[in-house]
Amino acid sequence: MPETSDDLRQKITQKTAKVGVIGLGYVGLPLVQAFVKAGFECIGYDVDQGKVDRLLAGESYIEHIPSEWISGWLADKRFTATADMSRLADSDALLICVPTPLNESRDPDLAYVESTARHIVKSLRPGQLVVLESTTYPGTTRDVILPVLKESGLEVGTDFFVAYSPEREDPGNPDFSASKIPKVVGGIDPVSRDLAVALYSHAVVETVPVASCEVAEACKIVENTYRSVNIAMVNELKVLFARLGIDIWEVIDAAKTKPFGFQAFYPGPGLGGHCIPIDPFYLSWLARRHEMPTRFIELAGEINSSMPHYVVEKVAEALNEVGKPTRGSRIGILGVAYKKDVDDPRESPSFKLMDLLQKRGAVVSYNDPHIPVLPSMRHYDVPRLASEPLTAEYLASQDCILIATDHSAYDWEFVVKHARLIVDTRNATAGLSDTSATVHKA
Repeated sequence: MPETSDDLRQKITQKTAKVGVIGLGYVGLPLVQAFVKAGFECIGYDVDQGKVDRLLAGESYIEHIPSEWISGWLADKRFTATADMSRLADSDALLICVPTPLNESRDPDLAYVESTARHIVKSLRPGQLVVLESTTYPGTTRDVILPVLKESGLEVGTDFFVAYSPEREDPGNPDFSASKIPKVVGGIDPVSRDLAVALYSHAVVETVPVASCEVAEACKIVENTYRSVNIAMVNELKVLFARLGIDIWEVIDAAKTKPFGFQAFYPGPGLGGHCIPIDPFYLSWLARRHEMPTRFIELAGEINSSMPHYVVEKVAEALNEVGKPTRGSRIGILGVAYKKDVDDPRESPSFKLMDLLQKRGAVVSYNDPHIPVLPSMRHYDVPRLASEPLTAEYLASQDCILIATDHSAYDWEFVVKHARLIVDTRNATAGLSDTSATVHKA
């Protein structure tokens, strides 16, 4: 007899439901950890056989995810991984955590989501719950995922169940692991939503049911657009205050002493990571389809996208003050990860900085303790570079040191002692007294 919603609910309650996670990256692996800790058996799916092989050997390929997690899952016989998508039927719940980038025209690229749905429908069976976690625009689950799954001939809400629950990962932040972050859950129908809530309730600190998949999808977009807009505001103020001789960092530190009505956001060399530089454009794209402008969002995107150009101008000005042109100058970039203390280079502004500096004829090198070799990137012709040892000799040999990512591993006293000229985009050198370098903020 085919399984029903009651059968699946009982499996979830008894923790005998097998949880399948599709996409074993920065979102998928922490999700596996949350469910394994909650007592579930998990199956990881990824089209990259190399990742699967490393996981089956108990090895992590993401720095802030310890290999001890993986070996522990294997030792407890609560995890296996596979690149064989015909095994999707082995899982009772399928959680989709695949990339959702932008294409060259900055429109949503749902190729990975659509491909995953095509794999699922080949083996979809009664009693399965499918949840999309990938960040996307409102309507994706209903208009993109569901029509593909309906090709199975099964009935949604009766035979299989569909929900959306946006990922809320903060890579490298131990205070906010996957299990500690409330989970917003919306369903195609109430039955789907309630099953997804029941599942996630075992693995996260709190579930937040909402009326539909569209509300949950919009929630994620709003969270990241909020950050994008506020970062754009302080980036624009940084440029203005620099012209007025006012330190934006000191202004923010003063403003955040107000116990209400203000949240601190900080400027930088540009936006990075998978979410903030991308998600607002999903909303802009959706608005254009409905013949509506999103001027506020698009302006924020323009400001944030302009920051690498502003930083490179500051580098050129700093070099000019010591009688050097940008062309031919040796510029060492500290940090190519998109944020501090992670090995994640996705959408990092450091690649744009490298591109702009090389186009001006600079000789670019870098150091990043978390990224030993530059990976290939979708939108940049990345030079073949390895991280330079951060020695006194290296620092002294560079005409300018550009601080792009303020990793905790950096000894800033050492950097300012041995470098000659520094352009600091992260306020990393604030408060240092023993400095031989000339420091410019950007």
